[in-house]
Amino acid sequence: MTSQIPAPPQPDTPRTDSVSSILSGFYSLDSGVPGLSKVILNKLNMKDYGEYRAAVGGKAKGISFRNYKEMFKKMEETFEFCASCKKLPAHLTEGQTLKRCVKCLNVYYCTKDCQRKDWPQHKKVCKMLRLVAIDRLVEWLMFTGDLPLPTEKWSKPAAEVKNWDDWLHMQGDLTPRLDAILPGANMATLWTNASRPRPDDSDLQPSLWRIQSEFLSRVLTVGMAMQHFGLDPYAKPLTIHIAGASHNETMAARLTDYDELNNMFPEHQGIEIVMVGPEVVDGPITRPPLSEFGPRHRVYISAHKGLYHQFWEDVVDKEEAAKPDLVVGFHPGFHANQGLVEGWLPTLLLLRDYNIPSFFTMYSEAELKSSLQILLQLEMHIGDCGSNPFTSQKPEQVQSCPNTTPVFCNSHYVRFQGLLPQEDLEEPGLDN
Repeated sequence: MTSQIPAPPQPDTPRTDSVSSILSGFYSLDSGVPGLSKVILNKLNMKDYGEYRAAVGGKAKGISFRNYKEMFKKMEETFEFCASCKKLPAHLTEGQTLKRCVKCLNVYYCTKDCQRKDWPQHKKVCKMLRLVAIDRLVEWLMFTGDLPLPTEKWSKPAAEVKNWDDWLHMQGDLTPRLDAILPGANMATLWTNASRPRPDDSDLQPSLWRIQSEFLSRVLTVGMAMQHFGLDPYAKPLTIHIAGASHNETMAARLTDYDELNNMFPEHQGIEIVMVGPEVVDGPITRPPLSEFGPRHRVYISAHKGLYHQFWEDVVDKEEAAKPDLVVGFHPGFHANQGLVEGWLPTLLLLRDYNIPSFFTMYSEAELKSSLQILLQLEMHIGDCGSNPFTSQKPEQVQSCPNTTPVFCNSHYVRFQGLLPQEDLEEPGLDN
């Protein structure tokens, strides 16, 4: 079996060698803008890094704001630093203030000179960053229950639904469903308390769809992975593990979050989704996986906090959970630094040695290429890779480097299973 990796440490300051993507993420913030992680902690009313980890893990005793205005203001303040010279508000000279770009309302500058110097780079992404600034506020509606929208039963077999256009065609006109959210009380509360004017409804409606698409992107990607491996949910119940699940997938997760699979595969024999990762957030889905599959025609979601290979040894090997028919990883990030590579290594070797069908997504083609190099070094048998037709439509900003071209969740994928045949050592190409 694979060697043991120590459980991730929980320090009060970021580290570069952690197996936790949260710690790695905070390190990347500080590498781009020194001191930014501390600013974020202060804005969240947290005294140290341990409190942040507790909050992400669902164990915070009280992250409280006096009102919505304070909450949205403090969230926006975590983006306030000069995009050119990286100065934080605390480092400005007397009389200096940070001013937002009037077009995107997203990036800040401490002087006109900084803005002029940065404009050649910023103008390439200004329009896109305007959408990012809207989306990061509208996304709050995922927590109020306004999103995600209910969806319709599929009128086509899953094999015929190959991209978003096909999916949208089955849903009919989404406009009435999106428009119904616009005059709602929660939307009004949001823009009454946000630190910027309410955008036009013509901007808010597409934002609602982009956030809906990010939610559905994970579910549809799982369904696509099942088809890529020829798994038939009508022939038998299927168990799917989400390895490396984090706060992104599990914060405010509901037991119904994967019910789109019921529309994708009507009358299936049962689909179990087990989310496993050290950053799983406690909630309704943090319940034991099934040892024997339950009712047909239903999706059952559970979650386990811990590294995947340890979950296998502690739970799967003891037959307290079913072995997976498929393992999916959303943005594993093992390309990012040595700590994450080491954290993922036992899991990747386990997937390889047990010949488990595996399907991982990435944010970009560059991340895909880096990940492919690591998988090939491990002699993984890579089936195919390329652009995901169900990529999220919501642009993602690199917080510490806002003028970097935004990326999109699940934009690329790689499918692999087992050990690379010795006669096949060529690196796979990327699709166009």
